[in-house]
Amino acid sequence: MARPIIGIALGGGAARGWAHIGVLKALIEAGLEPDIVAGTSIGALAGACYVTGRLDALEDFASSLTRRRVFGFLDINFTGSGLISGQRLNSRLESHLQDFSIEGLSRKFVAVATELGTGHEVWLNKGSLVNALRASFALPGIFRPVKINGRWLIDGALVNPIPVSVCRALGARIVIAVNLNNDVIGKGGIIHDQEVFAEPAGPPEDAPLRGTNGRAAIHLLHRQIFGRRGGAPGISAVMMDAINITQDRIARSRLAGDPPDVIIAPKVGPIGLFDFHRAGEAMAQGTAAAEKQIDEIRSLMGVFAA
Repeated sequence: MARPIIGIALGGGAARGWAHIGVLKALIEAGLEPDIVAGTSIGALAGACYVTGRLDALEDFASSLTRRRVFGFLDINFTGSGLISGQRLNSRLESHLQDFSIEGLSRKFVAVATELGTGHEVWLNKGSLVNALRASFALPGIFRPVKINGRWLIDGALVNPIPVSVCRALGARIVIAVNLNNDVIGKGGIIHDQEVFAEPAGPPEDAPLRGTNGRAAIHLLHRQIFGRRGGAPGISAVMMDAINITQDRIARSRLAGDPPDVIIAPKVGPIGLFDFHRAGEAMAQGTAAAEKQIDEIRSLMGVFAA
């Protein structure tokens, strides 16, 4: 019996995306390697490392991250169209993946991006793998857009957070979707009286910047971007949460209209979008969630192979 073609749709989710590593390694160990990979945002990064044989290298990198190292990769930039220039991350990507073109990969791979201005969904299935990844995870306002073939592209999670449709279009008989936001949304609340819950007025946030040394200025910049514990969220947190809410709503709609055959939903809700230093926890949740679905995937393979 011919083995049915397996496709996997790897969703976006920032730091929660390290769970994809655990999912993919669990499938590989079970002999269920996906033949088609479609990824959005960090899902595209994990998928690219899988199809290029660099998944172990990505795991080592993720496991080595600390809070300090994460901040070290964020080269802050106030002169461009993104808060982070991305040069340090780009250099890291190029050191591992610069020699790969998408059409030369051993498995079918697509990175999903969004065209700025039109909102068109763009499937990147040719050309530089690194450029495709940069476009797919170019969070608006965080990373600058990437220009490919005359089109400015940003994060694909804005239009197709979990690209099941891409796997179907490429010929997958069994589609596995990895949803990193399954246990995230729905925990919010409604503030009925703004005055009761408002923070007390205080000095302007930038007041301490006057006359401070470089170290103090960097500390204050970090606080402005990432927020203070117990205080108002920082710029990046507001932007990321807004994108995450939008992504979740779109994902629910698209999964309802084009449901996958299997959904793997790691319990990564407690992991913050910028908690990249919690890779071990995320990967363990990915492995656990995937292992629960192994029997279901094998059962489907028997059905489609019959």
